[in-house]
Amino acid sequence: MIFKNFLKVKNNKKVKKDFQDLLKNEPPCFDSLKPSYKYSYSKKIINKYKRFPKIRIIGMGGSILGTQAIYGFLKKKIKNKITFVDNLNSNADYFKDKNVNLNLIISKSGNTLETIANAHTLIKSKDCNLIITEDKDSYLTSLASKLKAEIFEHKNYIGGRYSVLSEVGMLPAELMNLNENKFKQFNSLIKNKTFVNNLVNSVSATLNLINRGKYTSIILNYDEQSENLFKWYQQLIAESLGKKSKGILPIISSMPKDNHSLMQLYLDGPKKSFYTFFNVLGNRVIKLNNNHILASHKYLRGQSIEKIKQSQMLATENVFTSKKIPFRSFRVLKRDEKSLGELFCFFILETVLLGRALKVNPYDQPSVELIKKETKKILT
Repeated sequence: MIFKNFLKVKNNKKVKKDFQDLLKNEPPCFDSLKPSYKYSYSKKIINKYKRFPKIRIIGMGGSILGTQAIYGFLKKKIKNKITFVDNLNSNADYFKDKNVNLNLIISKSGNTLETIANAHTLIKSKDCNLIITEDKDSYLTSLASKLKAEIFEHKNYIGGRYSVLSEVGMLPAELMNLNENKFKQFNSLIKNKTFVNNLVNSVSATLNLINRGKYTSIILNYDEQSENLFKWYQQLIAESLGKKSKGILPIISSMPKDNHSLMQLYLDGPKKSFYTFFNVLGNRVIKLNNNHILASHKYLRGQSIEKIKQSQMLATENVFTSKKIPFRSFRVLKRDEKSLGELFCFFILETVLLGRALKVNPYDQPSVELIKKETKKILT
C-alpha cells in the first residue's frame, strides 16, 4: 500500500504515546485481529456448508457491513452468489428468489428488530440456517432452537463494528473460499515502522484538522469495488466518535463521476472538510479503440480506462495540493485478503486512537438505543 499523508503536522508525540499505551493495554476486541484468535466454529463444520452456491446473509450495521466490504473488494475471487439483506425494503428483488437454501443470520444482541423481521419474511421451512449471536437468551437463540439451526457465538467483548475479523466476517469469508488467515495482519503491522508512522501521522493530522473546525471527512473513492469498504468505515468512524457533541461525518464520493457534480464544491466551497483519495491498482486493462479517435484527442491513443482514471486521481491531488486542501491518499497495489486485512487494521486502530484523543468511548453507541426503545413503544 502506498500512503500519502495530510498536510504535515509537526507534533505527534502525544499520539505516539497513546499508540504505545494502546498496545500495552489492548482492548479485548483486538484479539480478533490476530491469527491466534479462537473462533467459535471449526473448519470441519464450515466445510460442509461450502457446497451451497447461493447464500443469503441477513443482518444490520456492523453485523453485515464487514462481510459486504470483503465480498465487494474480492468479488472476482468469489464463485458463490451472495445476497445481502441489510435494510427493510419491501421492494427488494431477494423476496422473489426461491433458490437460496442457506441463510446466515447475524445479530450480536440477538434481538435486532430489522434482522428478525427480515428473517421471518425470507426463511423457508426447507432452508438450512446458521446463526451468529451472543451466548445468552435472546430472540435469535430461541429461533435457532425452533429452526434446529447451527449457532455460533458472537463474542460479547467484540462490538459489531469491530467484528469484521471475528466470526462475523471470517465465517462468511470461509464460505466464500477465501483464506481467513491472510486477513490477520495485526501482529506484523504493529512492528512495521512505515505502517506505524503512517498511522500516527494520520491520526495527528486528523486531530489538527478537527481543532481547526473541519469535521467532514470526504472519501474520494476511485475503486467501485471498495464502495462497501467505505460504508463499513463510515459506520466505524461515525458510530465510534459521534458522542459528546464531537465526531467526524464521513461521506463517500464516487470518483471520477463526482468530478461532474460535487468537485466544484470541494474545490471552491466552504473549507470545512478534509479528504481521502483511494484507489486500487492492477485492475483489468480495457484499452480504448484507436480506430475512431479524432486528431484533437490523439493523446488518448493507446490509453486504457484504468490509466485515464489514475491520471484523473493524480491531477485532482495536484489541484488539491495547489489549493492547500488537506488530503491523504491510499493506493493499494494488490487486491487480496492481505491488503484488505491491512486496511481493516489501519482504520480500526485509527478510530480507537482518535477516540482516546477526543476523550470519547469508541466502543459504545448509547443514543441509538433511544430509537430502538421508541420504535418498540410504537409497535406495542
